[in-house]
Amino acid sequence: MSKQELVVLGQDDADTCCPGLLAAPLGEEEAAGLAKVFKALGDPVRLRLLSMIASRDGGEICVCDLTPAFDLSQPTISHHLKLLRQAGLIDCERRGTWVYYWLLPEMTDKLAGILTRPGAGATS
Repeated sequence: MSKQELVVLGQDDADTCCPGLLAAPLGEEEAAGLAKVFKALGDPVRLRLLSMIASRDGGEICVCDLTPAFDLSQPTISHHLKLLRQAGLIDCERRGTWVYYWLLPEMTDKLAGILTRPGAGATS
């Protein structure tokens, strides 16, 4: 996100990634982008895939370890992974015949920031 976009969103504090839903209304463009991410997360298979990738020791997992956990074909799993990639939640790299996936924490951090109530983490 550029500095200019932060100003447009009403964020004066450069240390904060993005406003929460209760702190400032979302702009049309940001809402459309976030809707794609939430849509990608709106499927139980994709949620499980994201969880398996995020919780893996070492931070990455081979597609060969993901596919057997589901009663789905390999092309279907690949489709779900593609949607998670397009949403900016994961990334991947081909190594020989296998593809390895890892979480992109920038997006999950952004989602957490947007969904956090102002002052929710503060103690009195």
